[in-house]
Amino acid sequence: MPGGGQEPGSYYVGVDVGTGSVRAALVDQRGVLLAFADQPINQWEPQFNHHEQSSEDIWAACGVVTKKVVQGIDVNRIRGLGFDATCSLVVLDKQFRPLPVNHEGDSHRNIIMWLDHRAVSQVHRINETKHGVLQCVGGVMSVEMQAPKLLWLKENLRETCWDKAGHFFDLPDFLSWKATGVTARSLCSLVCKWTYSAEKGWDDSFWKLIGLEDFVADNYSKIGVIGADVRGHGLACEGQPVTSRLAVICGTSSCHMGISKDPIFVPGVWGPYFSAMVPGFWLNEGGQSVTGKLIDHVVQGHAAFPELQAKATARCQSVYAYLNSHLDLIKKARPVGFLTVDLHVWPDFHGNRSPLADLTLKGMVTGLKLSQDLDDLAILYLATVQAIAFGTRLIIEALEAAGHSLSTLFLCGGLSKNPLFVQMHADITGMPVVLSQEVESVLVGAAILGACASGDFASVQEAMSRMSKVGKVVFPRLEDKRYYDKKYQVFLKLVEHQKEYAAIMKGD
Repeated sequence: MPGGGQEPGSYYVGVDVGTGSVRAALVDQRGVLLAFADQPINQWEPQFNHHEQSSEDIWAACGVVTKKVVQGIDVNRIRGLGFDATCSLVVLDKQFRPLPVNHEGDSHRNIIMWLDHRAVSQVHRINETKHGVLQCVGGVMSVEMQAPKLLWLKENLRETCWDKAGHFFDLPDFLSWKATGVTARSLCSLVCKWTYSAEKGWDDSFWKLIGLEDFVADNYSKIGVIGADVRGHGLACEGQPVTSRLAVICGTSSCHMGISKDPIFVPGVWGPYFSAMVPGFWLNEGGQSVTGKLIDHVVQGHAAFPELQAKATARCQSVYAYLNSHLDLIKKARPVGFLTVDLHVWPDFHGNRSPLADLTLKGMVTGLKLSQDLDDLAILYLATVQAIAFGTRLIIEALEAAGHSLSTLFLCGGLSKNPLFVQMHADITGMPVVLSQEVESVLVGAAILGACASGDFASVQEAMSRMSKVGKVVFPRLEDKRYYDKKYQVFLKLVEHQKEYAAIMKGD
């Protein structure tokens, strides 16, 4: 039934800007997805660890997909539009024109992507300050946050970018500005990636200490002002408290979102951030820098990948659907997870975001053979998926050791469509995994924000309760617990050994 303020036949548009594509959906007031469209977006990697995009390219793609999903719909019935996007850094001049974030001077490439690791030196210096704001990012700031990237721009592109800059946006806030003309930033973006405090505001001493006193002198006009105050809303929850749930948004990378009524400081995990996700609650955000990207890297780099592609195409399947079915064929009488009894992966090919907060860590694989056939590829793929799930288990343990009490995982994002990925997370964490009724739940989430903005719902919570529904619950195979406990011991040994090897090589 529609809410009291809703008109019959109300629609909402959700737009999701991911790492490699922009997607849009038309959603009705019950949360049912009625139309879907996607459009690839460009990425540039001019040198190792430099990843760039174009705000003009992304905005054009937003227009393409939005027009597709609303085709044939009376625009007067479209009540709201919501965006979600990667936490990439958009740079514009004082006239809102793109500025180059590269040595080539290409102003079309004006976005430093979230996974960019160019600011290693800058983040080391920021962390050496031991400033108090670092306690709200797990004690150590990530190279993927905005402060080190801003400092890199000041130190490396002073004339071509920094001195001309008029506006620095988190990508979601850039999209909101393009759609509305309002430059107000979201609390979520500034709290989670820019060190803003929902209770105290900006900390002038931090920006002065790290060499970005320009923002203080300018009253932070270049990085924006906050919009409406979102504090003071309650959250109705049936059964277990909402604080017992861990949301895992898993795509190119993964984010692990846990909330609490009181602030909880977790070493190596970002936060606590007040009202950054659910109004009135504190957020801790764990994460893995590459998950979907890592699986692609491992599978596509294997010698048997061309054979896999050909066979998957012949069956009209994705390569991952084919791999999952191939694993079922070769597992014989054993559970599929047991195929990796002597193959183990440490997944930090792009450093560790949480809970070790060590960008110097590398990926590891132990148990390789001379075999390069499709069986070998499938088992390596399985071991990589398991490693990502073990990384989630490590994050959960850090959260619980600090005071969180978690019992259920809620998965969304592209990887949640992969049944193997979901089952491995259930088996390895020992927790049930809840999936949304709508497969494109991230897009529905963006549409929910648009629905809330329309005024059709009294709060985000009301929109959530009416527009989101549980679809499937995947339970862990508890009879396999001992096997995964042993593999987890090996998983922890891998990083322990890696640190030992590094110490040996650094020694006299």
